[in-house]
Amino acid sequence: MKNIAFYIASRYLLAKKGSTAVTFITWLAVGAMTVAVAAMFVIISVFSGLEDLNKDLISNLHADLTIKSASGKTIKNLDKVNAALKNNKEISSFSRVIEEKVYINFNGKGDIAYLRGVDSAYIQVNPINKDVIYGTYPSFRYSNEVIMENSLDNRLSIPVDSSNHYATVFMPKPGTGIISKEEDIFNKRDILVTGVFPGKDQLDNYIISPIELTEEVLNLPKKSAYQIVIKLKNPDNADAVKQNLLTTLGKNIQIKTKEEENAAFWKMINTEKLFIYLIFALVIFITTFNLAGAIIILQLDKKEQAKSLISFGFPLSHLRMTYFYTGILIVISGVITGLIMGTALCYFQLYTEFFRANEILPFPVKIVGKNYLIVAFTAALFGITISWFFSKISKDYITKN
Repeated sequence: MKNIAFYIASRYLLAKKGSTAVTFITWLAVGAMTVAVAAMFVIISVFSGLEDLNKDLISNLHADLTIKSASGKTIKNLDKVNAALKNNKEISSFSRVIEEKVYINFNGKGDIAYLRGVDSAYIQVNPINKDVIYGTYPSFRYSNEVIMENSLDNRLSIPVDSSNHYATVFMPKPGTGIISKEEDIFNKRDILVTGVFPGKDQLDNYIISPIELTEEVLNLPKKSAYQIVIKLKNPDNADAVKQNLLTTLGKNIQIKTKEEENAAFWKMINTEKLFIYLIFALVIFITTFNLAGAIIILQLDKKEQAKSLISFGFPLSHLRMTYFYTGILIVISGVITGLIMGTALCYFQLYTEFFRANEILPFPVKIVGKNYLIVAFTAALFGITISWFFSKISKDYITKN
């Protein structure tokens, strides 16, 4: 009997209906489901692409692990920390970092910048030397050789790699007392810009220098560090390595993974993705009312056939299953064609980059298997619920004149 119900349902969907209006409404329901599913799949795929794009943009901003002092800026017992890091076989390389805001001046033009002092091992953790678009990365033979973020360099009009043009960085001195000359207010050093790099919105207004320069302008002892950035052999083991280091080094330090350093950023991204999902889930839910209309119109159109089936002993429960299967077939047709259409649109964007966020950045798209499951599950959940609810036809409705 159940197979008969499914067979009748398939005939209701595929065969010519008694009324052109019924045929139109049935395929309108399929078309509406197709469009809603395709739209949801494309939007979720765009957000998957945005996640990868944002990971690339901030990959050079934070290391796999970052060590900071639990109290104060400067890491204490640095020798002990270095020894623990050298003995950990999961760690590929690590580097000392000191970062502070400074004032930079060149030929009367000034700006606030972030001065990040790094040691020579920094490019093994963060290969920022590969991002230099003009000039060269500092040789580390001289402490005043720096690379500068491109827009900052353009605003100050500092010539690159010119030994005749030096900019000056100023760092306010801590302390109290009477100020009688400029040297009482600032530590200042002349710097030579050897290259520029793009900030990518994450390193805007940054200056990368040898760590000796930051030690000098901040009056810090040699071999100091505000942070130690770490590159792991396997980034997936970041949490395990973090716990191991915390056990070894005690509570005087803080260790954060890349995800924890960017917790607010990823929370924002995930919140936006959730709201987009809920909005398109609502769209699919509203679309399923076309499905409800199709089932109701089909019941009206096939009322005489339903009477005949009941007269021949066809169980009412199986008649209800016929309408339920019809709704399910409409949902399946819409989901399959919607996913095919959505996939085609995503591949079109991947290969042509036709749709753009701006003149240089096309909308990123990433086709992920779980997105198929998310969209199909959402559409199926609402479709099955609506089909079940509106298939509950009563016997009196069929038999009464």
